[in-house]
Amino acid sequence: MKEIAKKKPPKDAREKEVLLGLIELYLQTGKPIGSNTLRENGFEHISSATIRNYFAKLEEEGFLRQQHSSGGRIPTHLAYKLYAQTYLHAAETDFKEKETLNKLLVRETREIAGYLQHAAEKISELTGCALFLSAPRFDQDFVLDIRLMGIDNTRCLCILITDFGLIHTELLHTDKKLSSFTLKRIEAFMRAKITAQEAPSLSEDEAFIASHFYSEVMLRHIVGYANFSSEDIYKTGFSRLLRFPDFNDACALANGLALFENPGALRGLLKECVSMNHLSCWVGDEMLAASCSIIAAPYHINQIPVGAIAILGPHRIEYKKLFRILHAAAECISETLTKSIYKFKITYRQPSNAQASDVLHKTPYFLLEDKSRS
Repeated sequence: MKEIAKKKPPKDAREKEVLLGLIELYLQTGKPIGSNTLRENGFEHISSATIRNYFAKLEEEGFLRQQHSSGGRIPTHLAYKLYAQTYLHAAETDFKEKETLNKLLVRETREIAGYLQHAAEKISELTGCALFLSAPRFDQDFVLDIRLMGIDNTRCLCILITDFGLIHTELLHTDKKLSSFTLKRIEAFMRAKITAQEAPSLSEDEAFIASHFYSEVMLRHIVGYANFSSEDIYKTGFSRLLRFPDFNDACALANGLALFENPGALRGLLKECVSMNHLSCWVGDEMLAASCSIIAAPYHINQIPVGAIAILGPHRIEYKKLFRILHAAAECISETLTKSIYKFKITYRQPSNAQASDVLHKTPYFLLEDKSRS
């Protein structure tokens, strides 16, 4: 099998112009492009015969393919890689996009985690792509509320809600099924403990279970909060991929979303973006997450890169528009976090035992770098 990563871009400037024009038109229409169609859309200065010659050469080089012998050409993932690399530096947002993002994402808030979840959802909505975001651990958070609900005869679910908007769940085990009435009384006891209010009067058995539950949950929370080895990851927007024709097939959609089942790969991609500290793009091949592309941008606190936000979609996405949106969104997040941590005196920590991931070296993804921003 040939090493596709070693394919070189077309040397001829006009050949590259034709390839980029074909990709642009295919991104707009989703239909195979013939020589006459391309010529009628901005390439009147080149004859159809010359365009066909370029098509044949580009197909031989692995940048184009035909679905059938008499049809037009469509780009391969190598072509999308070249296209993305060509326009990666053109990430400046226009006024309307910037204004929309400022209204959605710029504000001062103490609920840092809730804000990041909100930002992730809004950016996913704007881009129409699945999204994942890495974040450091923010200090000065505390448990604001607690909920308890029964699952079956031996298990209960405890839900912790923090001041920063985080929601943690813990599974608790019991020797016998607890009634809804008993669970509500135990919940009231645990809530009173975290709010320093007077606890309700419980029976001896209820008091024993309530104290055990409270100690267990709080110790788990403290240990998990104080010691963490990986960045927090937020994920959203999976259902938005259904709008892409590329994912109409269930297998294609499952393959595209398989990356989200690999936390190490997610963190590896995001960590690489943070370490490079500029907008980045990966274009995959059939060996992993077929027909998927990933665009990522780092965000900062006081000009220090602390996390990254990434979107995942098929190869046929509006790269130039998404580059602009993600670049501007990262700037808005950076502005909000920087202002908020100073106003509310919040500190943050990176993972204590974080190790550099080698995931990127074990996958066939190609990294595109905007070297003009390094």
